[in-house]
Amino acid sequence: MLEISEKSLGPDSFIPLKQETDENNGPVRPAVGYWQDVWRRLKGNKLAMLGLFTIVAMVLLAIFGPLFSPYTYSQQFLDQQGVGPCSQFWFGTDTLGRDMLVRVLYGARISLAVGFVASFINLVVGVLYGGIAGLAGGRIDNIMMRIVDIFYSIPLVLTVILLMVLMGPGLKSIFIALGLVYWVDMARIVRAQILYLKEQDFVLAARAMGADTGRILFRHLIPNCMGPIIVTVTMCIPAAIFTEAFLSFIGLGVSAPAASWGMLASDAVVGIRSYPHMLLFPAIAIAITMLAFNFLGDGLRDALDPQLRK
Repeated sequence: MLEISEKSLGPDSFIPLKQETDENNGPVRPAVGYWQDVWRRLKGNKLAMLGLFTIVAMVLLAIFGPLFSPYTYSQQFLDQQGVGPCSQFWFGTDTLGRDMLVRVLYGARISLAVGFVASFINLVVGVLYGGIAGLAGGRIDNIMMRIVDIFYSIPLVLTVILLMVLMGPGLKSIFIALGLVYWVDMARIVRAQILYLKEQDFVLAARAMGADTGRILFRHLIPNCMGPIIVTVTMCIPAAIFTEAFLSFIGLGVSAPAASWGMLASDAVVGIRSYPHMLLFPAIAIAITMLAFNFLGDGLRDALDPQLRK
């Protein structure tokens, strides 16, 4: 039997291995995490990235845009009433001589705030309600979901209008009205995911190790539902913005002199033939924002789908 002494071993006795290659003789791609792969696929979706950049730009303009304007949203120029777009007023003025550009930027603050607040309430209430119903199961699940069915059977806009009539128009009333009804879809989606996941092996293992119900829900089940949750929240924002615009359009939204996109569109209807620019720019702002969120939501839905992972 051949024996090799330690003295005979040296650097020349070892040959470095070649880089591993796959079946196509290409270098093996380093392993990446789930969220890294999601971001990589999202970046490859041009429409989704366009929507993301548009949303970021819209938020920055809403926050900082009015600070750089020489006019305020309520400042009137009595000799410049109903002026079309020009070098002094890029978006023109309304029938009271107020700059439309700064009013559209201020309207973006209100409309985006409504969308983000509604989506936050949707996230918190919907996830907790659906998670508890799905994990509890049995009679508790039946009672909780019958309550959801009652909310779901009534048209959403009608519910919001009734609440707005009872509480009176205003931004605070919009937040409360949307918060009371916008969590229903999220609760149903999360419940369906929890019912599927709670029978998986990792949940049974957590129970066997003594994990309590709260830990199983918040550390194991909800994190595994983040894909549908993120997509639902993203789609909820444009729906809330459109609902606020509709309520303001029919006079149940924010009150003057505050300006939201729906309020601007409502004010423009009276003189639409003489001053079409008053309706054009708020409508364009609403359309661009809704398209951006829809593009981003579609991109997130594809990026978060584990079946599309490569």
